[in-house]
Amino acid sequence: MLPKRQDPIRIGFYVCHCGVNIASMIDVEAVARYAQKLPNVVVSRHYKYMCSDPGQELIQEDIAEHRLNRIVVAACSPLLHEHTFRSATKKGGLNPFFFQMVNIREHNSWVHTSRADATRKAMAQVRAAINRVPLHKPLEVKKVPINPNVLIVGGGIAGIHAALVLANAGKQVYLVEREATIGGHMAKFDKTFPTLDCAMCVLSPKMAAVGNHPNITLWTYSEVTKVDGYVGNYKVAVRRKPRYIIEDLCTGCQECVASCVYREPKFPDEFNLKFSKRKPVFLPFPQAVPPIVMIDPETCIETKTGKCKKTCVEACGDRKAIDFKQTAEIKEIQVGTIIVATGFKTFEPSQSPYYSFYGHGIYPQVYTSLEIERLVNASGPTGGEIILRNGKIPKKVAIIHCIGSRDVNTNHWCSRVCCLYSLKLAHLIHERTEAQIINFYIDMRTPGKMMEEFYDRISEEGVMMIRGKVADVYPDTSNGDSERLIVQAEDTLMSRVLKIPVDMVVLSVGMEPNPDSDEVRRKFNMSCSSEGWFLERHPKLAPVSTFTDGIFVAGCCQGPKDIPDSVAQAGAAAAEAFSLIDKGTMEQEPNTAFILEDECSGCKSCLPLCPYTAILFDPVKEKAFINEALCKGCGTCVGSCPSGSIKQNLFEDEEIFCEIDGLLASVEMPAEEPAIKA
Repeated sequence: MLPKRQDPIRIGFYVCHCGVNIASMIDVEAVARYAQKLPNVVVSRHYKYMCSDPGQELIQEDIAEHRLNRIVVAACSPLLHEHTFRSATKKGGLNPFFFQMVNIREHNSWVHTSRADATRKAMAQVRAAINRVPLHKPLEVKKVPINPNVLIVGGGIAGIHAALVLANAGKQVYLVEREATIGGHMAKFDKTFPTLDCAMCVLSPKMAAVGNHPNITLWTYSEVTKVDGYVGNYKVAVRRKPRYIIEDLCTGCQECVASCVYREPKFPDEFNLKFSKRKPVFLPFPQAVPPIVMIDPETCIETKTGKCKKTCVEACGDRKAIDFKQTAEIKEIQVGTIIVATGFKTFEPSQSPYYSFYGHGIYPQVYTSLEIERLVNASGPTGGEIILRNGKIPKKVAIIHCIGSRDVNTNHWCSRVCCLYSLKLAHLIHERTEAQIINFYIDMRTPGKMMEEFYDRISEEGVMMIRGKVADVYPDTSNGDSERLIVQAEDTLMSRVLKIPVDMVVLSVGMEPNPDSDEVRRKFNMSCSSEGWFLERHPKLAPVSTFTDGIFVAGCCQGPKDIPDSVAQAGAAAAEAFSLIDKGTMEQEPNTAFILEDECSGCKSCLPLCPYTAILFDPVKEKAFINEALCKGCGTCVGSCPSGSIKQNLFEDEEIFCEIDGLLASVEMPAEEPAIKA
């Protein structure tokens, strides 16, 4: 039963030891004795673990026995346990928002070294909460219906797996991919570590399943342009770029490719990293999904000049799948949840002054790891043969680790996969060429199931491991053979400088956030780390949720990870989205802002300030109003309103001023008294 407004305030106060996290620095018994003497406090207790079931039951029992109508708990972060104690308050028969939490762990115990000062500060924090809690109002949690449709942005392995999990559960999924085909980086790989199974043998069935699934709408060569709305009711605009092919009519026969006026491929093939050529009309790679060709407007004579013979149109015949008049199309959809799986980009050593001395883009014998992935691939430009640009087969190969990773000059993070894929490439190159392979590494990192065994296997194959950074790569002119390179490095285990002649250098490039990550995070109202990776709500407790309800992240857009971890995170994101959809409604915190209509001047200054576009303007009343479903309680509008007409639940002026008064009042350390027993 909710207490009436005129009922006398009866406060129950509880302070948690949190094991030794709080009690080791704060005298919790002294804090409990101090709180007992504050106005309106009826019960004051300390307990070792307030968040435990006995601790919560203690609150419920005291509410009934002492007729408490306000609860204050001093413990850890509200992010962790505010919901726990609100639930305990509700089970005791009170409105859950008659509860106030004080963070004396992160805000106090963990940041102080003086026990006396920390205890004094805890008393001030407690008094501030006890001062404000009488002004709390009986708020109600609102429920928002959830649209069962899901949008997944990104068609790499993470996006593919998340789409299949949700579609197999009966949900309608929209999968949007900016490239002409799904597959992402994994589609370019030959083998995957540690099992060395074929990447496309694993990926291709999943790609085909996405293309044929009745619950998946696949939009490739498309981009999300706008996202409006709120959790459960997102309105999304998707721009479908013209591929000059009518997808429903194309059968993938590729007769148009064969009949193109360019009899021979002439233009760099982006999928093969420009090692091979393609025509203006092309299929990105043999297993592409959807298996539909596209026409490149930058190289096609017809799209550029309108003067082509259009032999491709003739070859298409009665199917009439080619349409040179095709334009971009905007599709608008409504979804309840969104999963962002936009992936990563590989580090470009040729564009970094800190790695220019390795010679990528200068010496033809220097390759990146992704370029080697295409060379060793059976569907790659050389049919899986390792052939240098000079036509020779390498006999000695250097693989240099940590290019663009673990370096304060470029990226300070470890990209996690480089050590293991370097070992994989060492195996594949040796297998194809019988060349001697030398790995130059800083530290060999092989965490995970079967990874250390994989390292042992590669070591036993005779691959050399030299611990030390490479200082320079330059042509070998000692015997007139300028086609060889000298790799100069320090062997830190042997304390010597090495100069090793090699035929090929492979740079193990790390992962970076996509260059448009800031644009994407603004579009979806997410947060980014300083490096550009999308931020999760909590690194341990909410690793796939974002700070925007209903939007989740999966795969390498959140941080560097390998294929198993990307798939696991995609499954977790799909499960989070499914649980939200299956629940049917979403509970929203009532700490939203509201406008006092009589005091609003209609100045509109708050409208552009709201990061969630929750504030609207009524032209008839000439007053602003707030959509509570969109409001996230950030308080930006409250602090900026020139007329002071915007208020916020749980953060009203009177509550804040009372809290400040309690915080700033002087604390007299009480004399020693018998401890209050829990």
